[in-house]
Amino acid sequence: MDNVLAFSRDGKKRGLRMTAGYTLLEVMLVVIIIGILVSAAVVRFTGRQTQAAVGRAKADIDANISTALKLYEMDNGRFPTTEQGLKALVQQPSSDPAPKNWRRYLEKGAVPKDPWQNEYIYICPGKNDPEGYDLSSRGPDGQEGTSDDVMSWSTGDAAP
Repeated sequence: MDNVLAFSRDGKKRGLRMTAGYTLLEVMLVVIIIGILVSAAVVRFTGRQTQAAVGRAKADIDANISTALKLYEMDNGRFPTTEQGLKALVQQPSSDPAPKNWRRYLEKGAVPKDPWQNEYIYICPGKNDPEGYDLSSRGPDGQEGTSDDVMSWSTGDAAP
């Protein structure tokens, strides 16, 4: 803090005035501490973001897309073929076997992509579920066949 003398116009001393302020060192110390706290929070929440994305992929596979596939199968007596793919849930397939009672099975008019913006992988009949289908996502790394893949047969929802 600096002590400053105050003078009137006639040059007489009026008294002492105190000025307060922060030094550059104090400001830098506060900025560094805030930076450390923010980086710790980012590291902590980054894992949650990946966890939430995996949860969304599981929900798509276990509920949203699987329900649409089951409705397709109930209406048409079979699941779409691998060649017809998940697109058969939003657009009537023109290839054989043609569906008998096709309807739009996904509301938004498009097959959703996984949280990492990749297409879901659909195989029918499935390798893991020969009576139904295999539905999977490549997971966060975008590579098929790695440990972070999200799959219908590992999430407890293989088609009946």
